Amino acid sequence: MKIDLTDTTSSKINKALVQGRRAIGTPAVGMVLTLVIVTDEENAYDALKAANEASREHPSRTLVVIKRVSRSPRDRAKARLDAEVRVGADAGTGETVVLRLYGEVVNHAQSVVLPLLLPDAPVVAWWPVNSPSDPSNDPLGTLAQRRVTDTYASEQPVHELTARAEAYTPGDTDLSWTRITPWRSMLAAALDQVMCEVTSVEVEGEEFNPSCELLAMWLADRLHVPVKRSQSSGPGLTAVRMETSTGQIVLDRADGSLATLSIEGQPDRAVALKRRDTAELIAEELRRLDPDDTYASALRFGVHRLADGEDDAADAPKSAKSAEKSAPAKKSAAAKKAAAT
Repeated sequence: MKIDLTDTTSSKINKALVQGRRAIGTPAVGMVLTLVIVTDEENAYDALKAANEASREHPSRTLVVIKRVSRSPRDRAKARLDAEVRVGADAGTGETVVLRLYGEVVNHAQSVVLPLLLPDAPVVAWWPVNSPSDPSNDPLGTLAQRRVTDTYASEQPVHELTARAEAYTPGDTDLSWTRITPWRSMLAAALDQVMCEVTSVEVEGEEFNPSCELLAMWLADRLHVPVKRSQSSGPGLTAVRMETSTGQIVLDRADGSLATLSIEGQPDRAVALKRRDTAELIAEELRRLDPDDTYASALRFGVHRLADGEDDAADAPKSAKSAEKSAPAKKSAAAKKAAAT
């Protein structure tokens, strides 16, 4: 069931939700959280489709906030709120309200959303695209216990990781981190099978994929060994190679679905490691509402420490100084050789 409201208010939207539930014969509210999706018109359909699929596992009230850009100064001065209320089969297992904000109300989206939140229920905010640099201080982010971004959708995803680390607040997370959950589980299980000491790691994946950097930072943070980030043609993450005291451990996924786990002294094994869609990723994030300390630790490790596979960024200045000292010596040796010839 769909109810369209033009130039409306939050109070009228709440009344429409009650009327819709009564019309389909389900007056009781059985939802466990409120999911606030902040997106644009272009990406609203895909985000809402993923949220509806995730609602099968997490029945929720989904509020889609779309900030429409006004073309003229006159339009920007006017404030208007249009809404589309969906209940029943059109909203998965919960309720959906699509909010389109025009004019001055764009800058006060939290005032529109606040009356529509489920009482005494957690709030999760999700930015599929164009996420704020500091989600916890965003007007809509302050309403949520969990704030989900997606660094992969940014123009400079690797640089975005640095900004995420600087602005991190407990409750922040990123779908680029969620994408590597199967990789982290598989690598941890592989190390549990052998008694060895890891000496170095190489993470291989396509360029501009922040999941590769996050996996590399997680390994470096946990194993305290040099981790090198190398590039491949993809798709996504393609391989992780760990040098150990008993031989090499390799998890190689060339086609994006089936991976091969190779451990020295053991037969190769094929493992399912397919690339997951957005609905699976957001459903995983909705399973936990507490701060992800592992993500925070890996994020704060720092992308710059992976440039040369170094474990400690403090070594970089020392290397630079030694290079500066050796440069004059090399230059003078070259000058002597030139003079001799």
